[in-house]
Amino acid sequence: MDKDGFTAYLKERDCTGDAANEALAIVEGFETFLAEEGHSLDSDAAAMEATHAYSKRMIEQELNTWDNYVSLLRYGRFLGNDALFITALELIDGAEALGRLYEALAEAHGEDVRDRIFDGIEIPPLGTSNRDKPAAMGTAIRRLEAELGRKACIDLLKDSLRHLEDAWYADGKTIYEEAGGIDAYLERKGRDFVAELEKHRDEGTLFFSQPINDAVIEYVKAHPEIRSGVRDGNRILEAKIPHQAIRFLEAADPAEKAYHYCHCPWAKESLRDGPTTVPPIFCNCSAGFHKKPYEAIFGRPLRAEVLECVLAGDPWCKFAIYLPDGVDGS
Repeated sequence: MDKDGFTAYLKERDCTGDAANEALAIVEGFETFLAEEGHSLDSDAAAMEATHAYSKRMIEQELNTWDNYVSLLRYGRFLGNDALFITALELIDGAEALGRLYEALAEAHGEDVRDRIFDGIEIPPLGTSNRDKPAAMGTAIRRLEAELGRKACIDLLKDSLRHLEDAWYADGKTIYEEAGGIDAYLERKGRDFVAELEKHRDEGTLFFSQPINDAVIEYVKAHPEIRSGVRDGNRILEAKIPHQAIRFLEAADPAEKAYHYCHCPWAKESLRDGPTTVPPIFCNCSAGFHKKPYEAIFGRPLRAEVLECVLAGDPWCKFAIYLPDGVDGS
């Protein structure tokens, strides 16, 4: 590895001292693993396989910390290896969800209920492949809905099982205040999103974990629910951009399109081989993710509703976020 180059790259990201030394150690271990086990990073498939294999090694050696995976994805960025970056990112993205459900269930309904619902379910360690996650989540959600009912299940999911900090949405609150009303805010939000996608297209960089081309930008422009959200009275209708939009647009088979649309690390892989094993009610977690920016803007809890979702066989995931009374639409 280019130790000096990667050290400089880390320094540019304020990773110095012990943190930089730990990052270098995990990446040196990765390079040693590649050499010893005969793996390479020469193709997307090879890089994905190698990263998954090294993650298993990290789990076995109890090196599967958040920071170590961040070091791997940074190494992918440093090398210009998108497959390494994306694989490392997806091994930690949303990994907290099942553990947070475990905790929330005990807090809301008691440890006995939690232990009964989670009987035989192991919370996967950080770094577990997304292929191995849907079975555990699907079982937990099915048991939860069967034992406590639909409303109680939604109540546990409605604020999202993701760890979301209010501070992450501070810019949105500032933009809303500058816009002076929800309609102007949505218009600016849409312009900014298209501009961001165009920048990724022009620079050849990833939007989170996906490349962007002209077809994706035209698709987003044609769907205001994705581009900005659409106000419908006292609610905002929003839909997700596909997780891998280029592949989504190129696919003809509805099942393949659903797979490339879904973002959720706890459900996506269940769509690969046919009907999902994760109940559609789980998508209330995603609805909670979508309402979070608006809760930060208005400083209060809001209600969100799943209108459509690919887990239920719909062509996309669409949500309604209900605004507080008296929101100025100008």
